[in-house]
Amino acid sequence: MRKKVAFYTLGCKLNFSETSTIARNFQDEGFERVDFTEVADIYVINTCSVTENADKRFKSIVKKSQKLNPNAFVVAVGCYAQLKPQELADVEGVDLVLGATEKFKITSYINDLSKNDLGEVHSCEIEEADFYVGSYSFGDRTRAFLKVQDGCDYKCTYCTIPLARGISRSDTLTNVLKNAEEISKKDIKEIVLTGVNIGDYGKGEFGNKKHEHTFLDLVRELDKVNGIERLRISSIEPNLLKNETIDFVSKSDTFVPHFHIPLQSGSNKILKLMRRRYMKELYIDRVNKIKEVMPHACIGVDVIVGFPGETDDLFLETYNFLNDLDISYLHVFTYSERDNTLAASMDQVVPKRVRAKRSKMLRGLSAKKRRAFYESQIDTKRKVLFESENKEGYIQGFTGNYVKVKAPWNPELVNSLHEVELTKIDEDGLVRLEFVKELAV
Repeated sequence: MRKKVAFYTLGCKLNFSETSTIARNFQDEGFERVDFTEVADIYVINTCSVTENADKRFKSIVKKSQKLNPNAFVVAVGCYAQLKPQELADVEGVDLVLGATEKFKITSYINDLSKNDLGEVHSCEIEEADFYVGSYSFGDRTRAFLKVQDGCDYKCTYCTIPLARGISRSDTLTNVLKNAEEISKKDIKEIVLTGVNIGDYGKGEFGNKKHEHTFLDLVRELDKVNGIERLRISSIEPNLLKNETIDFVSKSDTFVPHFHIPLQSGSNKILKLMRRRYMKELYIDRVNKIKEVMPHACIGVDVIVGFPGETDDLFLETYNFLNDLDISYLHVFTYSERDNTLAASMDQVVPKRVRAKRSKMLRGLSAKKRRAFYESQIDTKRKVLFESENKEGYIQGFTGNYVKVKAPWNPELVNSLHEVELTKIDEDGLVRLEFVKELAV
């Protein structure tokens, strides 16, 4: 019988795309992929190190796998595995820990699958993570996450990602287009571009720092791929989101009017302490430019609360900055100290209860912003891509500009695009709709 392997992914879209590639490698070697809730011979956990909670969740996921099969071989890969391999290896039940360069060669490290008394570690120095492995995922039938870039050359004082993923490097344009074409043949309607710092695309494309192509080149070429209905840009740094890219997206029939742009703080003083590569004035310019050419665009914002040195006044500066900005929602992160970062040794530490209070305030502001954005879209016509789940008798989907909608469950709608008119916001915060054309019976 074929050996069974199951996967659990923590963290970002990039991790999901890489898990899918690792899973396909297993299947190519003759393994059968099963759900993580099923009994398997091997459990692979792709870890994240961005938040404290992701670190803590690892142990509970290992326990879950051991309950399903106490004799299963447990492998840890990903960012946390690169940063603290021995810490993971010491967790009871873990047999193998693979770092940044080793995770894509996972099957060559698995021998007889017998449990180890101690977790075995294979982890390179992060300076050796200088080659690129392309990947993409299609976890559901409607969208795929396509990795175009990895690593980061930025030195933000709170971030461990450069330590976990190495230098900025890119897939070749040829390979990105090949992967996009493969995805298009699987009846997947939407591709989401992912990476650690995708606006840096082009750097390291040929194993050096020479820029043969830019992010704008990538966008222009992907726009020509046949069979993809939608392309969505995931998180992109404000200093790397150029006017030319915004103008191109505004005219494209494939790229959707949705941008997610990390801000992290609305205070220039805190941005300097974070070693971000822009001031808040540039962020205002980016938002204004998007809204000038795409008034209906959705703009999401990452923000960190409780960074060392963030006084009450500086937090209120961030709150008021975001309140006044024409944005659509926030992703709020509560600052947590990470080993081997400059911020972890900074003075003026913000008490955790204060961090929690500030986080709650910004989450409330996010709800208000999202509601206002949804209200601005009522009575407009948009195309919706419907998803695959039946959620309490309703099917859900997203417009191109990221309004979440619902309609009575109809399996015929799954993984299909339809033009609709947005009519009202329901009690659960999702938007009701009417079909512009009657559905075929």
